Amino acid sequence: MISNTTDGHDPADLGELERSILSIVWRRAEITADQVRDELGRPLKESTIRTVLRRLEEKGYLAHSVESRTFVYRPAESRQRVAGRAVKRIVDWFCEGSVEALLVGMVDSKVLNRAELQRLAERIAAAQQSAAQPVAKDASKEAES
Repeated sequence: MISNTTDGHDPADLGELERSILSIVWRRAEITADQVRDELGRPLKESTIRTVLRRLEEKGYLAHSVESRTFVYRPAESRQRVAGRAVKRIVDWFCEGSVEALLVGMVDSKVLNRAELQRLAERIAAAQQSAAQPVAKDASKEAES
């Protein structure tokens, strides 16, 4: 698979057509330019679609392989990772780097309710616990040596 990944592109800088195409690629997992054009349902030239796909690849969102002389595109990054970068930019811009301020604002604005916030806290705790387990196992192996 060929990828021209450029780390750190700001997702907020994506245009509406780029976001639409990226959403289709994430949903389909692998897709050709012709399939993208069919799914978009907009009267765009094939060259326009290919140009947008190439730009998304240059920005690090897509990668491609060649199958029977046809470019097949795949996501180079997950939707969650791109969303995480976008949220980080929002946190930096509007909340002076404070994730807590962002979450409080989301609760105050009724974007997140208390039950969703509690589920997030539980998922974060579980993720931290599973991340700490390999470190604890490595430490116990060293102690046995």
